[in-house]
Amino acid sequence: MTMAELKTDLTQYSSDAVTVVPVLAGTTPECCASSDLGIDADRLARLGVTGKAGETLRVLVTAESASEEAPVLLVGAGKERTAEALRRAAGIAARALKSESTVVYDLKEATDVELEALLTGHLLGGYRFDRFRGEADETVSAEPQQLSAVGVGEAVITRVNAIAGAVRITRDLVNTPPSALVPEDFADFALDLFTDSAVEVEVWDEERLVEESCGGILGVGQGSENPPHVVRLNYAPEGATTHVALVGKGITFDSGGLSIKPAGSMVGMKFDMGGAASVLGTVRAVAELGLPIAITGWCMLAENMPSGSAIKPDDVLVTRSGKTVEVTNTDAEGRLVLCDGLTLASEQQPDLIIDIATLTGAAIVALGDRTTGMVGNDQAWVDRAMAASKKSGEDFWPMPIPEEIAERLKSPVADMVNSKPGDRSAGMLFAAAFLERFVGDDESGKALPWLHLDIAGPAETKSAYGYVPEGGSGVPVRTLVSLFEALTKN
Repeated sequence: MTMAELKTDLTQYSSDAVTVVPVLAGTTPECCASSDLGIDADRLARLGVTGKAGETLRVLVTAESASEEAPVLLVGAGKERTAEALRRAAGIAARALKSESTVVYDLKEATDVELEALLTGHLLGGYRFDRFRGEADETVSAEPQQLSAVGVGEAVITRVNAIAGAVRITRDLVNTPPSALVPEDFADFALDLFTDSAVEVEVWDEERLVEESCGGILGVGQGSENPPHVVRLNYAPEGATTHVALVGKGITFDSGGLSIKPAGSMVGMKFDMGGAASVLGTVRAVAELGLPIAITGWCMLAENMPSGSAIKPDDVLVTRSGKTVEVTNTDAEGRLVLCDGLTLASEQQPDLIIDIATLTGAAIVALGDRTTGMVGNDQAWVDRAMAASKKSGEDFWPMPIPEEIAERLKSPVADMVNSKPGDRSAGMLFAAAFLERFVGDDESGKALPWLHLDIAGPAETKSAYGYVPEGGSGVPVRTLVSLFEALTKN
């Protein structure tokens, strides 16, 4: 997939470019063009344009600045002129204009935030994953689309490229079939991605994982011919005063192991490494933006496969922390790789630990397929993350860990079980309670601040909407970048 090329000097209202103009809905729809197009409320009404979100209409106009008729796409932005409304409108416009070679956005009295929203929405909405297509899509421009917005400057373009590029990387990884992305492939990709960058990459192979006593991830990966790996990313800019650890679930394919999934439920399990992919994308964006915040990323990579060497229900695993886990369901494997990652992250005593995982179907049952379930042990950090999600347009919702969950974690033979057979209640909260056991303490003996993000729903999109395409969404990269920017500003 080739991203559009952002420019600062494209000409609007010419026969060589399609100009996109947002329209606001209301009792009198408003055309938000900075130039006089001769499209007032009366003409909008005659054209049947209401400004309803998602509505598009292509027309020919002769603007004051143009000597000939030029194509214009009117796109509905809804009732409020917010950054999220503009992002969604631009994403819809991008799909409508995928065959065009040149696109310019025109928004009356646009701020840098609004310009960034339009360009980001266009790049995200126009995303395509065509690596494995044998035939070219003739409805798509063969060359990179030239993209601009009236009044945009280099600073906005730099930021848009960094964030949209990071989301693209995350989506590409999530969309890659499991035959082309086993744990070692992911590790190689990370090494190539951060060559000659400020991010240091260290890859732990199976032998190193044995040395480090990472029994959780080793147990999950032992049934596959493709051994588990851990990718450790380190970004430590000079002057950073905050250190955040990111831990990503990276199950490159999840068959369920010996607790094997039904055939229909196995389709789409290439998405089960979305947490690790988002760690990679987030660190990439933070480094490109040069944010003064230290980040350590832990990508916990394994294939969960059934074989004669696979872990079995009733097995007991000894994790990196020394805590033991009775495996009651081999399809509850994500928490087994994350527990080692949380221990490794805790050992560095960061200011905040965030784990990201396509962890439970229960999260989808509770919150649907567009909302990330969030659990945290520190309300201030939960509030900060909620504010960042609202700013980015990636919906989060805070969830509790009820005290009665602790009773369900008990095992007769080990320190805890990884699932409660036959009990389907509060599955997301049970998984979070399990993970919390592996969050370490700070020097005073208080638990380190921790956020758990269950992205099982929004990581994969069944059909396109707004600026989110079908397939991998890239959630929650933009929210995490927004959170870290807010930390550095404060």
